[in-house]
Amino acid sequence: MEDELILRNHLKKVRTEQNLSQAQLAKLVGVSRNTISSIETGQFNPTAKLALILCIALDKKFEDLFYFD
Repeated sequence: MEDELILRNHLKKVRTEQNLSQAQLAKLVGVSRNTISSIETGQFNPTAKLALILCIALDKKFEDLFYFD
């Protein structure tokens, strides 16, 4: 389907701007480092709950972290 929306993110950019490692962010939000890596590379889309927890942990709005391509 050509009109399919793909969820993308700026998680790695925001995380590195805040001088957090994947492991540190993972610990903050209660997931594995591998989960953070998978979200950053687009291999995994977080649940709505996890996306909001990431926003809170990074003090960002949803649209600052996630967007459709």
